Amino acid sequence: MSMRCELCGKGPQYGRAVSFSKKATPRRFLPNLAYRKVTVNGKTQRLRVCANCVRTLNKSAKGNFAKSLEKTA
Repeated sequence: MSMRCELCGKGPQYGRAVSFSKKATPRRFLPNLAYRKVTVNGKTQRLRVCANCVRTLNKSAKGNFAKSLEKTA
């Protein structure tokens, strides 16, 4: 299962973990994903969304973001 938000497409980012001795080793920063039920075009779907999208969904349940969901799906 991919670590990707189904609304905004946010995925893993890559960087380096730097230890006290300044030795850099590669690491991955994974998005904070959660399952949420979202109504799209009158149908309830279970989507895997990032925390930022969860906040946006909670803020604008009847706003522009919900309308944009209907257009994309």
